[in-house]
Amino acid sequence: MVKPDGKPIGNFLSGKVKPPGATRVAGNVSRAKMVARTVDLRSDTVTKPTAAMRAAMANAEVDDDVLGYDPSALRLETEMAKVTGKEAALFVPSGTMGNLISVLVHCNIRGSEVILGNNSHIHIYENGGISTIGGVHPRTVKNNDDGTMDIDLIEAAIRDPRGEIVYPTTRLICLENTQANCGGRCLSAEYTDKVGELAKKHGLKLHIDGARIFNASIALGVPVHRLLQAADSVSVCLSKGLGAPVGSVIVGSKSFIARARILRKTLGGGMRQVGILCAAALVALRETVPKLKDDHKKAKMLAEGLNQIKGLRLNAAAVETNIIFFKVEEGAKLTAEKLCKNLEQHGILVMQESPISIRVVIHHQISESDVQYTLSCFKQALTGVKEENGN
Repeated sequence: MVKPDGKPIGNFLSGKVKPPGATRVAGNVSRAKMVARTVDLRSDTVTKPTAAMRAAMANAEVDDDVLGYDPSALRLETEMAKVTGKEAALFVPSGTMGNLISVLVHCNIRGSEVILGNNSHIHIYENGGISTIGGVHPRTVKNNDDGTMDIDLIEAAIRDPRGEIVYPTTRLICLENTQANCGGRCLSAEYTDKVGELAKKHGLKLHIDGARIFNASIALGVPVHRLLQAADSVSVCLSKGLGAPVGSVIVGSKSFIARARILRKTLGGGMRQVGILCAAALVALRETVPKLKDDHKKAKMLAEGLNQIKGLRLNAAAVETNIIFFKVEEGAKLTAEKLCKNLEQHGILVMQESPISIRVVIHHQISESDVQYTLSCFKQALTGVKEENGN
């Protein structure tokens, strides 16, 4: 990796890359100091590849995946199809591309309509790609606090085919599990089954954005394949909770994946010796999935601690997986923006979501000690009290 001036800042495969905390703290240059510790809670996408992942990448068997011959990609796709209970799978560069491809396969006629949550990742954070690239019209239904959409509201949003002279044609329903913007809430297998039954009743398809489906599986104690049983297609992110450096996998029937493969190439997602990336993902499936339970435990610990700090407001009982949203109350010592800046000066990196709300996400490279340090920094910023155990 190089700086804009061409000077190297580290080697990716060796892991010698500057962390965010290695930069100088903003402020008076004469008093600037190096941050001694960095706790990066912006997202679970910020993880660094483990030593085992780097070794697997360096030694990966590879071939041309666009031609369908990369052995590491084939191993990953076979494993993901098995885990999710689907016929086939396809590696794609990102979750956004995975969702876009899935929607376009199901809505292959321009002017089709997809029903999805008003707070869903596809609707908010994927550049409106289903519309701008696919000509697919989104029809939103309100997400409840638990991430679900009311079944009756989904059904009411389905267009009457007799009105096709004026309406777009409903062809797809999308769910998200876990539902990130609702705080990483889990959708049960029973709920998903009901949505699947509704889709079949009306001749529609069901796609699940399962970016963090492994988190949902661990939290609910339900196998991944059971949570996805009703789905016609699913996108699963490898670089969020699982901690792999790049990519997602989409799964579905053999005919679905055959069409998805063509669209992947159309969208520029066909990469040649992609086994280098797939090898790291295979390590993640083996090593990181068992750690998700600990991630959830640490998230609950952090949420309960934040809930005890004056000036913050959150529902700790609603924290089910690794995502926490909380509000900075009016009248608190610092605004959300100033709080984020204060925390950054102590090496705590978080994501400001709005003028009054902040999001933090736990991942497998956050320790219990990091959680305690984070709580001590929050408490010091908002109350002026420094805890002795905030090492």
